[in-house]
Amino acid sequence: MDFEAIKKAAQAYGPDMTRFLRDMIAIPSESCEEKGVAHRIAEEMKKLGYDKVEFDALGNVIGWMGSGDKIIAIDSHIDTVGIGNRENWTHDPYEGYEDDKVIYGRGGSDQEGGMAAAAYGTKIMKDLGLIPEGYKIMVVGSVQEEDCDGMCWQSIVNEYFKGPEDVRNQIEFVISTEPTDGGIYRGHRGRMEIRVDMHGVSCHGSAPERGDNAIHKMAEVILNVRDLNENDAADDKEIKGLVKMLDPKYNPEHWEDARFLGRGTCTTSQIFFTSPSRCAVADSCSISIDRRMTAGETYQSCLKEIEDLPACKKYAKDIKVSMYMYDRPSWTGHVYETEAFFPTWINKETAPHVQALVDAQKQGIVKHIGVSNFLPQHLRALIEDSGETPAVNQIEVHPRFNQPGNRAFCAANGVAVEAYSPLGHGKDIESEPVVAAAKAHDVTPAQVVLRWHTQEGRIIIPKSKHVERMRVNLASSDFDLTSAELAAIDALDDPHDNVSADPATFMHSQSWADQHVRGNI
Repeated sequence: MDFEAIKKAAQAYGPDMTRFLRDMIAIPSESCEEKGVAHRIAEEMKKLGYDKVEFDALGNVIGWMGSGDKIIAIDSHIDTVGIGNRENWTHDPYEGYEDDKVIYGRGGSDQEGGMAAAAYGTKIMKDLGLIPEGYKIMVVGSVQEEDCDGMCWQSIVNEYFKGPEDVRNQIEFVISTEPTDGGIYRGHRGRMEIRVDMHGVSCHGSAPERGDNAIHKMAEVILNVRDLNENDAADDKEIKGLVKMLDPKYNPEHWEDARFLGRGTCTTSQIFFTSPSRCAVADSCSISIDRRMTAGETYQSCLKEIEDLPACKKYAKDIKVSMYMYDRPSWTGHVYETEAFFPTWINKETAPHVQALVDAQKQGIVKHIGVSNFLPQHLRALIEDSGETPAVNQIEVHPRFNQPGNRAFCAANGVAVEAYSPLGHGKDIESEPVVAAAKAHDVTPAQVVLRWHTQEGRIIIPKSKHVERMRVNLASSDFDLTSAELAAIDALDDPHDNVSADPATFMHSQSWADQHVRGNI
């Protein structure tokens, strides 16, 4: 494959791609309101000479290039979330900012940038004769994805095609243009939306004992939901936390996959009520629960888990637990009703498409394979199963959480360590050994921590948007810490002082919780 020819073609189309993306950003396109951007995409596809451009019943825009029987599909959802508080935007979200590296605006990354890349990437494939013989490219601008995960393609499978078997026979694979950090994703937690309805009896607020306050009863349920998310799984806990699914005792068939994906979560996301007036007892109350599911959890098990909460059992005769149904009309007016549920999925490390990454490296298509948040046991399994050693392991490293065991394993196996959160969200620079070293070398505490990293051979990319701070960070290489200073900083390590998720359990430390409350995360 002539990569230089591909890059040259992409550069030639650069101004047109930029213009197309800016046009899409300028058109508000929240879920169910994608008509304008869908028609703009159709216009661009026709200009590029697509063989066929059409809309399905739901309003997904579909462009075809090529004439083979087998399909390579490329998907970009074209709906966006809202802009929230307009005052929080530094530039107009529907006009944005552009320089030689960045186009800024609502939907630029998620996922209209993907649509621009897909539309022009397919054109380049046609120009250079890269569409495989017997294949055609199906470029999809899908709708309502932000509103209901997976619904758009579910409708394509069942209404545009003739169901799953028909799709399997026609579509070889699907490329998603969803933005990522460049890692290899072999699994993802599922998601569902749960509704809890509580019945009450209204009465005048001057004598609340005559009624049955639905809000008060629901408050007990909400606290139970919080405990379900936050508790551990100790035997003495009446409500065992969702972390239990990482334990073979509670999840014997799937606990390893659950540890890889991370624990499930739940949170009360909305609350509604009815009451005759502000001076009356509420006669109904409902909540929405956002539930993320790990391996071994099903929507049935998640519903039962809520039903079995002590408060739900206490008020069993007055309560109903159900899964939301999604039935919002699309921009065309079409309704595709489905459960608000997106299942967990995971592939083994030995799966053919996972191994394909290794093959791509061997062929020179990929120069290096890197991983993130891998502990020694994960690295060992990867090396043994694939026969390949990753070039880099991106892990949380800072003075108070420096993972000496993991770093030693990486060093012994030739894996470079890239440290994220290298300053520990700022708390590390307040520690006594760091402050003392800063005074001794007449530098800032942050420079000391950065130099500690680089002297010990770690890759660091400290985040900053301030030019002066970048200069200061770069100047951290202008001095050397003594061996005693390095040892004193190393000694700050606390295996429980992580500021991000624990890769063994994906539970967060108290430090993380504190930082989150303070608005730093």
